[in-house]
Amino acid sequence: MPPLTRRSFIQASILASLPLATTGKAERQSPATTPPAARPAGGPAFNPAAGAALRWLDGAVPALSAGATLGLPWPKGAFLGGQSFVLTAPDGAEVPLQTWPTAYWPDGSLKWTAHALPAGAGLAKDLVIKPGKAKPHAGHMVRVQDGAEAIEVDTGVIRCTVLRYGPELIRSIRRDGREIARAGRLVALTDDQPDASSGTVRQTSHESAVKSVTVEQNGPVRAVLRIEGKHRSGQREWLPFIVRLYFHAGAESVRVMHTFIFDGDEHKDYVRGIGLRFGVPLRDEMHNRHVRFAGEDKGVWGEGVRTLTGLRRDPGAMFRKAQVAGLPVPPLEQMNKQVRERLHLIPAWGDFTLSQLSADGFQIRKRTKPGHGWIDAAWGRRAPGSGYVGGVSGGVAFGLRDFWQRHPTQLDIRNAHTDAAEVTLWMWSPDAPAMDMRFYHDGLGMETHEDEREGLEITYEDYEKGYGSPVGVARSSEITLFALDATPSRERMAQLADFVRQPPQLVAQPAHYLACNVFGGMWTLPDRTHPLKARIEDELDRRFDYYRSQVEQHHWYGFWNYGDVMHTYDEDRHTWRYDVGGYAWDNSELSPDLWLWYSFLRTGRADIFRLAEAMVRHTSEVDMYHLGQFAGLGSRHNVQHWGCSAKQVRISAAVYRRFYYYLTADERIGDIMRELLDADAKLGAVDPVRKLKDAPPAGAYPVRAAFGTDWGSLAGNWLTEWERGGDKRYRDKLLTGMRDIAAMPKGFFNAERAGYEPANGHLHNMVGEDVQASHLNAVFGAVEIFAELISVTGRADFEKAWLQYCAMYNAPKDLQIKTLGKSHTGTNALRVGHSRLTAYAAWRTQDAALAKRAWREFNERPAPLVRTVRVGGPDVLNPVDEVAWLSTNDTAQWGLAAIQNLALVGDHIE
Repeated sequence: MPPLTRRSFIQASILASLPLATTGKAERQSPATTPPAARPAGGPAFNPAAGAALRWLDGAVPALSAGATLGLPWPKGAFLGGQSFVLTAPDGAEVPLQTWPTAYWPDGSLKWTAHALPAGAGLAKDLVIKPGKAKPHAGHMVRVQDGAEAIEVDTGVIRCTVLRYGPELIRSIRRDGREIARAGRLVALTDDQPDASSGTVRQTSHESAVKSVTVEQNGPVRAVLRIEGKHRSGQREWLPFIVRLYFHAGAESVRVMHTFIFDGDEHKDYVRGIGLRFGVPLRDEMHNRHVRFAGEDKGVWGEGVRTLTGLRRDPGAMFRKAQVAGLPVPPLEQMNKQVRERLHLIPAWGDFTLSQLSADGFQIRKRTKPGHGWIDAAWGRRAPGSGYVGGVSGGVAFGLRDFWQRHPTQLDIRNAHTDAAEVTLWMWSPDAPAMDMRFYHDGLGMETHEDEREGLEITYEDYEKGYGSPVGVARSSEITLFALDATPSRERMAQLADFVRQPPQLVAQPAHYLACNVFGGMWTLPDRTHPLKARIEDELDRRFDYYRSQVEQHHWYGFWNYGDVMHTYDEDRHTWRYDVGGYAWDNSELSPDLWLWYSFLRTGRADIFRLAEAMVRHTSEVDMYHLGQFAGLGSRHNVQHWGCSAKQVRISAAVYRRFYYYLTADERIGDIMRELLDADAKLGAVDPVRKLKDAPPAGAYPVRAAFGTDWGSLAGNWLTEWERGGDKRYRDKLLTGMRDIAAMPKGFFNAERAGYEPANGHLHNMVGEDVQASHLNAVFGAVEIFAELISVTGRADFEKAWLQYCAMYNAPKDLQIKTLGKSHTGTNALRVGHSRLTAYAAWRTQDAALAKRAWREFNERPAPLVRTVRVGGPDVLNPVDEVAWLSTNDTAQWGLAAIQNLALVGDHIE
């Protein structure tokens, strides 16, 4: 950005002070420009014809690929919707590829595409996806036969039969004509009491009842089936589930994405276990049957069902070595006669369990059969969650991702001594206490909004009776099943476990994302060419590294917790305020999700991606509601993720989900974003400002909505649906709101709290000529979403209103009065975070003086550098590295301001 003259600065200031009434002239579309950061630093402009260079997220080429899916952006106008693409390896060979669009620019050109690779393909560096006509690959196809009673999917290696109705999700998985797995179904256990302290606990068993199966993709490289139903026990059906089955051409595996939604009574329904169960036919002799469990650091626990080692009489070295390796033992005629004639006297072990009841300990037990005692077999710290049961002629390897992180979990193998073993992957272990989802206190006497405001004053908890309900929260889990034609070697078992633990992910280079100007374009690649820029870059790294360490040191793990971070620290107790009202779990407060995703885009760091991935899985499922009275809304930060009475669209917003969806084409996240489209219909019944003393009366309008925390979040939902090619009604509601804000006399300063009509999307000025602002309106994705809206729509009137807000929010009071007629009502809170608004206005108006002001605002309260202090001994339970002054609010907003200021006004850094 070139330096500006005093004259151009004055012209820009005059522009900002002009009235904002909408006229035909104001409605003209301004050219959508791209920030200077939209090209890689020091690199050439992006050439779409050259395609996108890919890399494996975690660095090394994976040892195993069961198929891969990734998302790629493209510059506006580069490719039409029907464009085909090819994937080439370094040697020029073409890799089979399936492509589909996931988003479009307003001119109809491709914005994002998704691409699927077959199993075993692309295991190389320097892969490139580029425009071209893909060649047919007859040997790498997945075929789907859609029948009236069942659907059969053939990957070329396995055949999977899925029934349309009944208790079974998977009827069978066959390989080379042999059945490897059968009768795959969901199971659940519930107790009617949280524990036995209140008397006898009655337990009920449930299993899946399939209601519908939909073929979402049918090849040629990738096929996806969506299965919906509920858990059934007798006449009762509840706990709705959505299960997707993923198949890739050439794969010997099935990926299972399992989601359940809690719709019971938390005072009566205590989930004791929930899992996936299937049978494994066994044909081999018991000494040729094997069980495997993966351990830490590529360790493997492996034993035979009938062991041939450690006996009083030696069967022979070849027999012992073969069994330990999982290979067929030599013919029994070659075995020591003293052992061969007494094989029936060696116990056959039928049941095995690996349970991970905490983040730091797992146990393996086994027994011969029911009715007999369990024997402790092995222990470890953190299991990756994979196992195997079968024989030398084949069996099933299975794994549950994030196994120890989402404790309590469990892997069960039963009846391995019979002709059909049974495997259950427990997403909640029945060996652990039942889920207790009740609210954590009795209300403390709070009966009125006045009482609740008093509670907010002391614990920062926004309590309201009946609002801390878990009804409608969900959790998704990822399972992989491998239909193998032989017992895997120990080395291969470790590979399978690594695949389950951290599935290989292809991504583009950061420069590619940047050049395509996606997600607002307000970021750049790391730049350390200036000492102050280098200091900011180093601090961005330190802050992420600190939060990554806090996940481990404070054990932010567990089924309902993993993926979230805490809100505020307690320096007296040397821990985060896990038990203090609104200071506990963060629930996306002030956009840590955005901080992580923009950090990944600009750096490409795998550890940032993995933390952001865990966060989006958590916040999309646990921190928002998927059915019931709060469906489509999220819960503000609290001791329990669903505990706060502030049920708002600012938490559930698609702005936090869309990064992961577009980068991975994940269908579950795509579903969730569509659940949000009519969340505005809830705002009347669940009024976001019902407790505020000074909230303006709704008057003639159904809803009182803030432009940032409410309408801005809705705008992100609707923009995402528009670019996904969905229902145009949401585009129209979006454009309606943009016009209405621009038409208000003071623009966004009139929309701090506006009248809103969910039926048509209209916003109305409720404050007349007053000038109102809130420090919260810009910090839940509004800055980023509004930049995108301006870029893709080119609406000059909306842009003018937004630039005025950006320039005036942090402006000196006298300039506010001169420009707006009076100073706005906002506080001085979050001025550092708002410096990026000043930077945005400076960049759009090419105002050098405003750019320098942005840097002064960023630095006026210099944030101390993150320097940890080690606390140990009797002051803490476990040693911790502490930065007592740091909060997640400040970290997220400082991080976003740093990233965006560097991109927008980096040339004016002082």
